[in-house]
Amino acid sequence: MSLENPSAPPGKSGKYARPELERRFLLAGMLPGKIERTAEITDRYLDGTRLRLRRMIVRTAEGDARAFYKLTQKVPLPQGGPGLITTVYLSEDEHERLATVPALVLAKTRFSIPPFGVDAFGPPREGLLLAEAEFESHVEMHSFAVPSWAIAEVTNDPRFSGGCLVATGRAEIVTLLRGFGIALEPSGNGP
Repeated sequence: MSLENPSAPPGKSGKYARPELERRFLLAGMLPGKIERTAEITDRYLDGTRLRLRRMIVRTAEGDARAFYKLTQKVPLPQGGPGLITTVYLSEDEHERLATVPALVLAKTRFSIPPFGVDAFGPPREGLLLAEAEFESHVEMHSFAVPSWAIAEVTNDPRFSGGCLVATGRAEIVTLLRGFGIALEPSGNGP
């Protein structure tokens, strides 16, 4: 499978981008296990682009906190799912300047419960929980067994990508999750 960014010059798709080696799973509830750190994430999906501007406040179990800022481009595979990812880390000032670009906003809290990051989404998507695992190689990624606690693997389901979720309202989230047997309150009070 060849990963290509149609915006890159011939032969340059992989020069600055890398394959995104991850798998995502839909959850009905929080995973058990020790939370090593949390991250409050605000993603701004810049209008009319494949760019995501992220502010992430990471808190360790000891209570230390640090902010990180980055600009990311994700180019999905033609059949959907993770493809190429390019990330640039930014200063706070650079982030604030880019945050003036029109965008749709997605808020979530990520709980690090190794080897997973569990995303709990904010309004109007509260009640949606996704677990994500990242891998070092394609072999490692493809040999990873779907966890028994997963409702479904949604890695290649574009409805569960951030770029799609950011434009999904409460009614659509309720309907989407109902299709997987997860009942949410239409008012947004969680499961």
